[in-house]
Amino acid sequence: MKKVSIVGVGLGESTITDRARQAIAQAEVLLGAPRMLELFKDLNKASYPHYLPGDVAAFVADEDAQQFAVLVSGDVGFYSAAAGLTEALAAHDVQFVPGISTVSAFFAKLKLPWQDAAFVSAHGRDINIADTVRRNRLTFCLTGNNTSEIGAVMCKAGFGDIKVCIGENLGMENERVRKVNAGALTQECHPSLTVLLFMNGAYDDRSPCGLPDESFVRLAGIPMTKSETRALVLSKLKLRPDFVCWDIGAGTGSVTVEMALSAYRGHVYAVERRVDGIPLIEQNCIAFHVGNVTAICAEAPEALGPLPVPDAVFIGGSGGELGRVISAVLDKNRGARIVVTAVTLETVSAALTMFEDAGLEPEIVQVNIARGKHAGKSHLMEAQNPITILSAGGKA
Repeated sequence: MKKVSIVGVGLGESTITDRARQAIAQAEVLLGAPRMLELFKDLNKASYPHYLPGDVAAFVADEDAQQFAVLVSGDVGFYSAAAGLTEALAAHDVQFVPGISTVSAFFAKLKLPWQDAAFVSAHGRDINIADTVRRNRLTFCLTGNNTSEIGAVMCKAGFGDIKVCIGENLGMENERVRKVNAGALTQECHPSLTVLLFMNGAYDDRSPCGLPDESFVRLAGIPMTKSETRALVLSKLKLRPDFVCWDIGAGTGSVTVEMALSAYRGHVYAVERRVDGIPLIEQNCIAFHVGNVTAICAEAPEALGPLPVPDAVFIGGSGGELGRVISAVLDKNRGARIVVTAVTLETVSAALTMFEDAGLEPEIVQVNIARGKHAGKSHLMEAQNPITILSAGGKA
């Protein structure tokens, strides 16, 4: 059985551990990205620029050598190629040799502890970094060539003014560490070897449900699902962090915002037919610092075809097309969780018919809410319109 050591070489020559040097010295062949191999050119070992798991596995299988070292940057356990390499090299004796991670090196330069920080990578990944920053005091981010895009996402979520520490080319001669506002990321060019640390002193890690109505920006004529009903809708949707959600008839965007806060690793598509509703939805998303929402001005069900497959769908308004809307949802995903609110008996009847035709057994709840208000020195309860909530589908 051939021996393959996956070696973390830290930030470069000055941070390579003795254990890493020993594994490299014992290896007959070195593999890795050219930048990694350049560090050890004086050893005069056979070196090949293979670092993708499939290429490395094929090379090791074809070679007569018995000991290999695959060089990876930083530490083998932090967003490293090591995971893929381990799977590809399952037929061999694979060992991990840890290195100094970019995380520990950068926090040391900033003289900050990092045990309570959050860690993400936007290098070749689609992430909702704004939500991570919203929920954590410190968020460390590996980038790539996309710092300006990260800055744009932060600005869109209302985080343009928070502080971010930038580390460029750490461990190299042209290393640079500085602090700016997140909005400045959109105006500067940064090398591919750039890391970011977002510092959010006003972080909010709550998981709200039924946010106060007065916390949303309103516009006359555009409806909003009230807080008590919204709390019940969210409970019936049974959202998970990675869900793709649709909010159809999004109105003010109150349900959109709460969906986005709950499905913080997923995405919410808010469909609203009124043109003046879109900036309202976007404004409320900024107020709550959610960056995983796409607002779409269009009619349902026509707008639903191009959208990604949903896990959960809330239908708060359908423009009289409830049957077609539910049908479009089920065409996309027969297993989607669907929640409908209705204030008229006709809407309840249409929803029941569609669910029954689809072989779904809906849960039906009618909510009668009364809100207290002042009447001189006393209080009285003022009844609101009854709301019927129908929910069906999804996983148990």
